[in-house]
Amino acid sequence: MQSGALNTNRLTIRGIGSRNLFGTSKIRAYFKDIPLTNGSGETTIEDFELNAIARINISKGATSSIYGAGLGGTIILNPKNSLLNTSNASAEVSFGSFGLLKKTLSFNHGNSRNSFNGIYSDTESDGFRDNNNYRRQTITLSSNHYVNENNELTFLGSYVDLKAFIPSSINEDDFINNPSAAAFTWQQSQGFEDSQRGIFGVTWKHRYHSKLEHITSLFTSFRNGYEPRPFNILEENTFAYGIRSRFLGTFKVAEKDLKYSVGGEYFKDRYTSKTFENLYQDFPAGTGSVEGDLLSNFKEDRSYYNLFFEADYRISEKLSADIGLNFNQTNYKLNDRFPVTSDNPDQTGTFRFDGIFSPKFGVVFSASDHLNLYSSISHGFSPIALSETLLPDGQINNNLEPETGWNYEIGLRTQLLNNRIQIHTALYRLDVRNLLVARRTGDDQFIGVNAGQTLHDGLELTINSTFIDTEELTLTSFFNLSLNDYKFEEFIDGDNDFSGNDLTGVPSNIMNAGINFSSSLGLYGNINFQHVGEQPITDSNSLFSESYTLTNLKIGFKRRVLDKITLNIFYGIDNIFDEAYASQILINARAFGGNAPRYFYPGNPVNYYAGVNVNYSF
Repeated sequence: MQSGALNTNRLTIRGIGSRNLFGTSKIRAYFKDIPLTNGSGETTIEDFELNAIARINISKGATSSIYGAGLGGTIILNPKNSLLNTSNASAEVSFGSFGLLKKTLSFNHGNSRNSFNGIYSDTESDGFRDNNNYRRQTITLSSNHYVNENNELTFLGSYVDLKAFIPSSINEDDFINNPSAAAFTWQQSQGFEDSQRGIFGVTWKHRYHSKLEHITSLFTSFRNGYEPRPFNILEENTFAYGIRSRFLGTFKVAEKDLKYSVGGEYFKDRYTSKTFENLYQDFPAGTGSVEGDLLSNFKEDRSYYNLFFEADYRISEKLSADIGLNFNQTNYKLNDRFPVTSDNPDQTGTFRFDGIFSPKFGVVFSASDHLNLYSSISHGFSPIALSETLLPDGQINNNLEPETGWNYEIGLRTQLLNNRIQIHTALYRLDVRNLLVARRTGDDQFIGVNAGQTLHDGLELTINSTFIDTEELTLTSFFNLSLNDYKFEEFIDGDNDFSGNDLTGVPSNIMNAGINFSSSLGLYGNINFQHVGEQPITDSNSLFSESYTLTNLKIGFKRRVLDKITLNIFYGIDNIFDEAYASQILINARAFGGNAPRYFYPGNPVNYYAGVNVNYSF
């Protein structure tokens, strides 16, 4: 994850999504069973409150059949469930560098059949950089209702209200000498993002018998956004709804269990967008953005459906097989509602993908009680954003092909010293075809073109160790390493041939390691290290960002102080050694008006935080 600011982030998995400039694409995400990826394949998850998340599951590479066969993988946010027969409430306040102030309230109430959970958070920060103020308020609610032994209902809702100013990227000279500065035009226009997002879903789980159950989710979501930028002001609204339903069952084949999941998902959203002139340059300095004439007015209807099947069969005591198949059909319809002129052709049109089948197959061999070997082959794809299909003359380019890829992977999982050491390693190749790039055709005109293919070869290693595990003290460590050899196997962009170059915007290696401890006295803490290798900034590989290493420390004290009250006090320091680094890179940045290209988002210098949490059990 690269983070230019609290509201400017880009997630990549195995190099997929690295060419998206300002956000996350080609990776699917779900909030339990509710899709977070919009109809154009873009995903935003960083505005969720982490205290509302119980677990994050990540499928790396094109390996998921039941969640849409995303080219890069799938991220599933599992919210904290409400608990039965438990009632408690907690309050937390934390503060830190750069004006950080965060307040969180949560509650849980449950009896034998119904439970309710709610979390409210309010986060404020002035930010390390100029024009970097941030405020986010969230509410997350969930409830579980056990109607009877065969039926269960779950309600889930989330609302986020965000206003965040945008410092944007800066050039190399400012990055070295004045990293707290904002980009000049963003500072002058006081650019910001003001958005509200809501998600609501209800899930019905019905158990027919011990070997068959049915899960159906209905969901809806909306997002309203207003974003003044130096070049224009964007006003956008999205409303989505859909259904996801699947059967999960088990039956016997040759006296052995075959477990399966089969179902479908339908998603539809309506996206409207308008852009206006930004007249900030016509007003005195300090005025900020001023809305002018309308420049564009679009309405997009986007929809897709997935049909999926996945099965796991234990062939023998030592060998099991996993197969899956996903079928996707995606449609776009664009309505250009701006008056047609010689400078503004009518861009109304439709775009319909051919249906895409994405199979997968995997085997697991249990060599012993402590060693498992596995291998898999899987297919995935990434939908084309409607904006990428528009030609300068206003027509829809129906000749584009979605990016597709095959993921080949082998690996092992083993346990040593009575499960005190757990090792997982994977060797993979992700072969991506129909690489989609934005080709400049004018001063402010781009078209999407299929320009070649990339090869993503990598090695991943995870080692989790337990050194001490007693009632008085627990001491554990983790070590994660990714070695990335990602190349443009074929990449011809106009007159430029970048074939053989390193893939832009992906580090050559990433290492995360840390030590955690906790004691019966209530003391706990951790120290973690992150090393990020150099990464190409341009397709020509003429410029690379420097590698960097960050060290973070957290200590705390958590203990029951009264019969029903638990107190948790904590303190942390991030970037202890004050490393200067670029926390996000803007690849292939262009120079305008004789100014140097703005490639760099500076990371925070050394900074601290502290807080206290009080939990009361009723």
